[in-house]
Amino acid sequence: MQPIMTIDELHRFLDTDFPQIHTDGRVFTITEIGPGSVSMRLDPSERHLRPGGTVSGPALFTLADVTAYAAVLAHIGPVALAVTTNLSINFLRLPKLRPTTCTCRVLKLGKRLAVIDASIFQENADELIAHATATYSIPPREI
Repeated sequence: MQPIMTIDELHRFLDTDFPQIHTDGRVFTITEIGPGSVSMRLDPSERHLRPGGTVSGPALFTLADVTAYAAVLAHIGPVALAVTTNLSINFLRLPKLRPTTCTCRVLKLGKRLAVIDASIFQENADELIAHATATYSIPPREI
């Protein structure tokens, strides 16, 4: 499946239709779009830390969710009302305060549902710090 939006188009869409992702500043950056996939980087700050100095679970959950949303949009176009219906995450390693990448693969893209696999890592893509699966509901297309 080929993407139909570019990185710049996705960034513009998120800036206008989903500006709340920039509440902490511009910490989310789409780094790659490919056939059936999107990668996004989180540049965490002190605000994203939990006690003990590791990046918090909610920050990683948000990264997975926003990247999955971007993956859906990259392949169906700018449909603001595509929404998360399920997201399950497993935290595997303690993430340090450093850039964190999420790569989402679109496993199924149907007319009404999209199923996404998300891998979250820092320096080494072979050492996941979290893994998530997400299902997105896609609104009916206008006739």
